[in-house]
Amino acid sequence: MEPRQAASARQSGLSMVLRSLGHRNFRLFFGGQLVSLTGTWMQQIALSWLVYRLTDSPLLLGVVVFSGQVPTFLLASFAGVIADRSNRHKILIITQTLAMIQALVLTVIVFLGVVQVWHIIGLSVFIGIVNAFDIPTRQAFFIEMIEKKEDLGNAIALNSSIVNSARFLGPTIGGLVIAGFGEGVCFLINGLSYMAVLAALLAMRIKYEKKAAADRHILSELKEGFQYTYGFLPIRTLLLLVAAISLAGVPYSVLMPVFARDILGGGPSTLGFLMASAGIGSLIGTVYLASRSTIRGLGRIIVFATSVLGAGLVAFSFSTHMLLSMAFVFCAGFGMMVNMASCNTIIQTVVDDSKRGRVMSFYTMSFMGMSPFGALLAGYGASRIGAPDTLIVGGLVCILASLLFARRLKAMREAVRPVYAKKGVV
Repeated sequence: MEPRQAASARQSGLSMVLRSLGHRNFRLFFGGQLVSLTGTWMQQIALSWLVYRLTDSPLLLGVVVFSGQVPTFLLASFAGVIADRSNRHKILIITQTLAMIQALVLTVIVFLGVVQVWHIIGLSVFIGIVNAFDIPTRQAFFIEMIEKKEDLGNAIALNSSIVNSARFLGPTIGGLVIAGFGEGVCFLINGLSYMAVLAALLAMRIKYEKKAAADRHILSELKEGFQYTYGFLPIRTLLLLVAAISLAGVPYSVLMPVFARDILGGGPSTLGFLMASAGIGSLIGTVYLASRSTIRGLGRIIVFATSVLGAGLVAFSFSTHMLLSMAFVFCAGFGMMVNMASCNTIIQTVVDDSKRGRVMSFYTMSFMGMSPFGALLAGYGASRIGAPDTLIVGGLVCILASLLFARRLKAMREAVRPVYAKKGVV
């Protein structure tokens, strides 16, 4: 191939990966989220290190994560109804403002030297309530930022790449900041980073279509959303898989401080490098998904990714060498994010627009809502049988889930095909 042709091919490939950035509102969202989520990941690594430094308790690591995520499980379904009734743009402005306030309050109590574990648990519950409304609303908001519906899958993959770019940058920077300046500076940076996403939201031009006045009780709409979500085989199967992975696989990150300090003999920088390795794996996975021009074949990719996640966790549990541990966590991060982004893409492309908020709230419950129970189980398991054996169990559950999902692929394709044909997706 001639150099000019090769350059043109590379440019065409890059344009395919970044095509959803041609939508102005999504471009603003992309930039704001990248800054804000980097701060969020800095806060998460600082919070886990702070809790473990104060308590030396793997169980309390799980309790803090549980307290921060269980409100999502309890409230997300109601938040989905509100997202379908209300102006999603305004909801996001409110939730991001409240999240900024939480980070700044945490900063103040750490700088004052009065922070205790019960403060952290209380603030975690608060941010969990905020996220219960923010996450399903943000997922449903994609359809309002993307004018060309065929770019929706690419936008979801690129959004996942934002999460994982931040997941790489945040822990790496956070580990160094903790070592040099303490956890409080990470919380301060996170609080200030919310200004980027708020500026992006305020700069958007959203064509808001006023929804018809709700003439039904919220519980009636919730019931309708539940019946639609779990009455349709593909969505039901995907949500059950996401729930299983969130319960058994995702909580591995809760135990990272234990592996960093007690097994690998490191400090906050070691924790940062482990979390960054998972972030790089996740980022590569989402770039791969963004480069795909079709949603065909995502079912097989989900089976492969879930198996890679499980195998990575099992291998990591046996490792006592830093480079090997980073490599295995890389695999786990790749498998986890390809699984989640692929499931999200299929659900977003088959769901009825009028029920999008409610369906995405059930997705949020499966993803974020099951994580706190997994975190609690991981913390309890690590305190009883040790962190390595706890991860082995989680990895094996992920592998079993991938095999069960593979058995449902044929029936899922038959159910999805007429929906895709009607929507013009394929």
